[in-house]
Amino acid sequence: MGKIILTSNVTLDGVVQDPDGAEGFAQGGWFHQFVGAKDLEDWTVRETQEALDAEVLLLGGRTNAWFADRMTEQNLAEGRVSPEWANRVRSMPKYVVSSTLDAPRWSNVSVLGGDAVKEVSELKQKVDGEILIYASYQLARTLIEHNLLDELRLVVFPVVVGSGLRLFDEICDKKPLHLVDTRKMGEGLVFYSYEVVQA
Repeated sequence: MGKIILTSNVTLDGVVQDPDGAEGFAQGGWFHQFVGAKDLEDWTVRETQEALDAEVLLLGGRTNAWFADRMTEQNLAEGRVSPEWANRVRSMPKYVVSSTLDAPRWSNVSVLGGDAVKEVSELKQKVDGEILIYASYQLARTLIEHNLLDELRLVVFPVVVGSGLRLFDEICDKKPLHLVDTRKMGEGLVFYSYEVVQA
């Protein structure tokens, strides 16, 4: 049985919206604004190892499009993304939860176009290993609500932005977590890993 893991970058006040500033959110762009070279180096090492350890990626439709746009040969050639991380993400099997996606723009994509809870439950039974979710917050909330998420990994950035979409917006009930790991990354980032306590 697979283990579903949500991994996310987040501000100290829980905002996940527009980390690179590409969406035009007034408080966006915090991913690069408040960290140094050592922070990003450690972030890249952790992100790459996490992808190497996972069996598949599980993405929502918008997140799938975001990654497909960024994991291009041009971005690789220009050094905008880590080659080892990008090549792993591009090559690994990807499952996209979407009712509208017809023609995926990159390779190894299977579309889960039916009932998300049912199809992800079936995927979890089929995969032996880690099923990694990048962002995909609407999907993540659905999985949390239906007790399908097993682990939550957060990299907390040293900034408070005050407003914006938060990871746990619209969660309907308390969700107990068990702390598995915490460590400093670089000079200003903090990594947390929590197991979701299933009722």
